[in-house]
Amino acid sequence: MQALPRPVLRVTTNLPFLRAFSVAPTVMAAGDLGSTKPRGYMAEKDAFTKREAAHEGIYIKQLELEKVQRLRAKLKEQRKHMDELDKHLDEFTKSQGGEQN
Repeated sequence: MQALPRPVLRVTTNLPFLRAFSVAPTVMAAGDLGSTKPRGYMAEKDAFTKREAAHEGIYIKQLELEKVQRLRAKLKEQRKHMDELDKHLDEFTKSQGGEQN
């Protein structure tokens, strides 16, 4: 029988706090940029986060501006309609003999 060669270096330890080192690869979904978003103090320092917040703020301001413009146009139409109604009321009261001047 042939003897198996004995390893030159053998690590034997009975210490419970030593464990094998292993690293799990990060799994990313489609469209991920490759890094996780920082949290806490570092989140404020990330340029991408700041830029994203700025774009979001601009988008919201544009939506609000469009809403205000639509409301102003609607208010203008309502005022025009109210002026027409006032004009008709004045003509009606004058024709009824209420204000014959």
